[in-house]
Amino acid sequence: MGRAAIPVDLLNPGQVFACVGLMEATELLRGPCTGAFAGPRDNACASFELETTGSAQPVNEVLDFLCRARAVAVAPCGSTLKANEPTVRTVTRVDTIYPCAQPGTPSALPILLRAEGASAEVPVEHWADASRGDKLKLWAGAGGYSGAALAQDALAAIAALDDEAREDARRDPFSAQALMTSSFRFDWRRDYIPLDAGFSPNNHGAAVRMVGYPLVELLAAIGLQHARPARVTPRDKLAYRYAVSSEPLPTSFVRAVLGGSSLGFPVRHFRMRLGWPAKKDQARCIVDTQEENVQ
Repeated sequence: MGRAAIPVDLLNPGQVFACVGLMEATELLRGPCTGAFAGPRDNACASFELETTGSAQPVNEVLDFLCRARAVAVAPCGSTLKANEPTVRTVTRVDTIYPCAQPGTPSALPILLRAEGASAEVPVEHWADASRGDKLKLWAGAGGYSGAALAQDALAAIAALDDEAREDARRDPFSAQALMTSSFRFDWRRDYIPLDAGFSPNNHGAAVRMVGYPLVELLAAIGLQHARPARVTPRDKLAYRYAVSSEPLPTSFVRAVLGGSSLGFPVRHFRMRLGWPAKKDQARCIVDTQEENVQ
């Protein structure tokens, strides 16, 4: 069996979603897997334990795939939509399979991650899939910047990691840092609300350069492919709940637990609060997270 154990901060929702993303990618690249969030209940610092078939270490396999991958925007059959960015290729489906109605803007096109020689492609399309209700799309697409371009930026940052950083990322992928001018906004360590921070880095040009966590951002987007945290109340766009279990569970069960389903396993529940960095109903960012019902 291929096994891996990596550190995860359960109070960082992006890292939790990224663990699910590791499972989703592993399922496609390697086969069925199980995952568990192991650690004492009074500590948010946990270990995510991933196990899959075969002998390959699953985190290494996913990291190697992402280091070689490119993001491709996918348009529906017969559409003339294409990503605005010249660095992003757009392909048009030849069948009627598609996760949503034709997007109203190129920035919302779903994407595939492709790598030469890989056994599978990895879809990333949570912002386009309306079948599960809340899309949890935190980025605003300002200026028409597409999800495909955001993914490509993260992939470029991952590919640019030097040998030492890449080796560290195999042991602790969620600590891998890179300069990032854009992101899916899943990791609160990079995000900010200017009013709370007291200034906006955007107003300081090259004097302030933002460091992000590309593996968290991209894997979290993958992790939302088949799962979502749940809104605390239907109309509140700024409060969500998610949950994790210490039991080794298959991917389908981990998805259900993330959304708060009660399956009879020991579960820890968390509430995350979001904020508006700029105008209401545009981009959102994660402000804080608290564990609920701590015993």
